[in-house]
Amino acid sequence: MIADIKKNVEQKMHKSLDALKADLGKIRTGRAHTGILDHVMVDYYGSPTAISQVANITLTDARTIGVQPYEKKMIGAVEKAIRDSDLGLNPSTNGDLIRVPMPMLTEERRRDLIKVVKSEGEDAKIAVRNIRRDANEHLKKLLKDKAVGEDEERRAQDDVQKLTDRFVAEIDKALQAKEVDLMAV
Repeated sequence: MIADIKKNVEQKMHKSLDALKADLGKIRTGRAHTGILDHVMVDYYGSPTAISQVANITLTDARTIGVQPYEKKMIGAVEKAIRDSDLGLNPSTNGDLIRVPMPMLTEERRRDLIKVVKSEGEDAKIAVRNIRRDANEHLKKLLKDKAVGEDEERRAQDDVQKLTDRFVAEIDKALQAKEVDLMAV
């Protein structure tokens, strides 16, 4: 029973950390990253479709993303979808390849992005703490139902707290790394 709760807690906390890392990966630094276009939707014959489903996305160099639609007639729609996204990107078409240069970040924009990063981190910490709270409630219920003894319940709560501390530290590490990445010119 207690082992299942601990295993479940660790899995959920790991998912929260993974979600944070995925979100941080979408916050762009000055370098090109194909994941930036993951949420861009293209109007593909009347239905919104992920850009990765209608085009091949590659890095042409450190500051440019290359997008090559599978169908030539989709070039205009893909370019429009990238331009209309809230990413602040300005694609240009070169034959059948759409080049998406990554603009340089200003100091002010970097500071704004750091605020966004800290907010994402705080949300992840809240998620981890909520998982801890739910686990502790489960443990208290087991104690109340006399399924476990007080010592076992106390030890399990300590283990859950150690897991929480470990994942909060990992979240802080990920945030620190992203901040350094953002401030690097």
